[in-house]
Amino acid sequence: MQKSSSYLQFQNGPVSKKKKKRGNTFLRDVRKNIFSYLIALPALIYVFIYSYCSYPYMIIAFQEYSFRTNIFNSKWIGFKNFEFFFKSKYAYTVTFNTIYLNLLFIITGTLVSVLLALMLNELRCRWFIKFAQSSMLFPNYISWVVVSYILFSFLSTEYGLINKILIALGYERINWYLRADLWRGILVFARIWKSSGINAVIFLAAIAGIDDSQYEAAAIDGATRLQQTMHITIPLIMPTVLIMTLLAVGKVMYGDFGMIYAMIGDNGVLYRTTDIIDTYVFRALRQIGDPSQAMAIGLFQSVVGFIMVYGSNKITKRFFPEGALF
Repeated sequence: MQKSSSYLQFQNGPVSKKKKKRGNTFLRDVRKNIFSYLIALPALIYVFIYSYCSYPYMIIAFQEYSFRTNIFNSKWIGFKNFEFFFKSKYAYTVTFNTIYLNLLFIITGTLVSVLLALMLNELRCRWFIKFAQSSMLFPNYISWVVVSYILFSFLSTEYGLINKILIALGYERINWYLRADLWRGILVFARIWKSSGINAVIFLAAIAGIDDSQYEAAAIDGATRLQQTMHITIPLIMPTVLIMTLLAVGKVMYGDFGMIYAMIGDNGVLYRTTDIIDTYVFRALRQIGDPSQAMAIGLFQSVVGFIMVYGSNKITKRFFPEGALF
């Protein structure tokens, strides 16, 4: 018995010292990199307030919530708020549009971004590289409202540039804002134009981290630039590509409300192919004004997003462990 107690004391001693040492290491790191932590502090506060502090309010998805009462005094109604969405005749359409558009954005955006990064990596003219990077980054900082007006100048029935070109070539003008079948392609093009540049910079940074000795060894063995790209560059940036894809898959049930509403607005003719869950909920809130129903749909989107991320990560971890998030 004495032996076991002394053994426990021997074991507990170093552990407590390790815990204390870890705490001291963290505080020492904070003092050493105080400005880095201060830069991250506003983002941490924002996430804490608008993410973690809002978690208790998820309970209103199961309540008949009113602004006059708090979450503890509201009437409990179970899953009736979910019925508002799932029993609607538009539920299938908006769910399909949300998933389908997001998959199009993820696939096309990733392919274009990787291609741009590979092309920039092959350039050798420094001033042109800087000009190209600045040109690709600029659309990312333009508001979707501004993008919608730019797009309108091209697609306007009377004064749009594309219709003027069609008329000059002898074709009939197209009323773009009445053609729902064309707007998925238009939205994909607008998304690629706006966001592919910033993603290409991320992949270009991953390419810059590849050891040059691998390219030198391949060149000595007689590999061409195309072969080096296919067998060295692409395989080594795949973990970054997969991580970016997994992060995007987590939001596959969340449509880009700012994009869709700025470009489509309340044009009911285009709802068949462009209406998503977020715009549908926004219109329902304007008409009904029930926050419980909006929370119910938001909770549904979050649960599906979590399942998508967990499942995608599980598959990635099995076939490509380097690209898994956890």
